[in-house]
Amino acid sequence: MALAALLGLVVVVRANGAALEVDTEWMNEIIEHRSTVWQVPSLFMNTLGGGLFGVFVVPLVIILVLVLIKRPWAAGYYLGATVLSAVGVQLLKQVFGRARPEDMLVTSDFGSFPSGHVANAATMAVCLAIIFPRLWVVLAGAAYTIVMLLSRTYLGAHWLTDTIGGLLLGAGVAIVLWAPVAAKLDGERALAARRRLERQRKRQKTLTS
Repeated sequence: MALAALLGLVVVVRANGAALEVDTEWMNEIIEHRSTVWQVPSLFMNTLGGGLFGVFVVPLVIILVLVLIKRPWAAGYYLGATVLSAVGVQLLKQVFGRARPEDMLVTSDFGSFPSGHVANAATMAVCLAIIFPRLWVVLAGAAYTIVMLLSRTYLGAHWLTDTIGGLLLGAGVAIVLWAPVAAKLDGERALAARRRLERQRKRQKTLTS
């Protein structure tokens, strides 16, 4: 969150909240190459990562799954990170009050910095990579976050630096909250692994008997 706030401070000090040169260059490239081929998936990402579905439904499903597979510490960690990330986004939006780009293809709430969609995606990606430390989870989370970042600028909902700020905020919150519960999550994961091993042994005994 501190890194995201620092980036926001740079934006305010250097450009008084207006777009930086990198923002305008990136946006001009996007507008020049817009097409319906990319607009449809971008609109899908807009729904998936925001609104009631992205902010409430997706996190709730993940938390319920974690509870069902007997990972209560992981569920609590994910809930805390999601809530803190969302609160951080709204706080920074209020503090910086940055105007959104003019060439928007979707309607959005106040405050362009930071991107709530990207912060939400980054929080989810980092949390799941910590809870399930497998390569495919890391790669899938990274890909999802990058696609979300690109879709937000493609739709003109955010400047590039808004999405970077959201990335720093979301990932930062997930990492900071992980520190105090790391031992609990590791113990819970080890217990889950032992349970899987016991189930496999029971199935093998059943098949051989």
